[in-house]
Amino acid sequence: MAESFHSVCRDFYVNQKLSLKMDLPWGREPVLELFDRLRKAVPSLSDLRRQDHEISLESPEDGERSYAWVALRQTSLRSGFVNPPDLADAYRLHRTVLETAPWFLSIRPLDVDHLEMVFGFDFEAEGNRDAIIFDALLADTPLAGLLERNRDEPLDVQPFIGLNLDRDDGTQAFVEIKSRTRGGEPQNHRYPSDPISVYLTIRRSGPLERLEDLPTVMASLAGHAERLAEQRVIPSVLIPIRDAILSR
Repeated sequence: MAESFHSVCRDFYVNQKLSLKMDLPWGREPVLELFDRLRKAVPSLSDLRRQDHEISLESPEDGERSYAWVALRQTSLRSGFVNPPDLADAYRLHRTVLETAPWFLSIRPLDVDHLEMVFGFDFEAEGNRDAIIFDALLADTPLAGLLERNRDEPLDVQPFIGLNLDRDDGTQAFVEIKSRTRGGEPQNHRYPSDPISVYLTIRRSGPLERLEDLPTVMASLAGHAERLAEQRVIPSVLIPIRDAILSR
């Protein structure tokens, strides 16, 4: 299935975030012990990096621009797989993180704010990326009447939609399209090479009854993400954006 996602965009990635209410420990011992354990489970995770607000363990990028990473921030544990050969590879990484990290970082069920999975899709695009998004998603809607196309130029077009998927367990979905436009770009007609990004986020709020439930919750989020990506996001968002880029 990852191949079908790759076919409509430049880069496809599967990220996971476990958001917590309390600060995570940043001491040498728990972090290095966790990363050593993760490296044994995923040998490609071999590069330790530290930035101001993040400590990460990453794999080298291969010829297919594919790599994996795990990162600790103050109140979140994140992991991601960029251009995974197969969705199973990404899920294996995320499951390993959820099964391993809580015991090294003293995470408790009450501490869990939410768990989310993100399917990300990046498109290379030249020129006004907001205009591309407008033409792809809004040109045939009533909102198109807000612009006079012979006079006006789209400046900030970044749709965001949230959905309740299951009120009983609190599962929600969010679709966000990011043009990455910075102030002043359209006025001076300078557009950097940043991609158009589409994010499909599936989120389940905590707390949990047991930490052992985290992999099961992750599998449920992955199922929702695959279904929504195939049935809604690809036909309704990704293909129109791809076609708008190709038509310019």
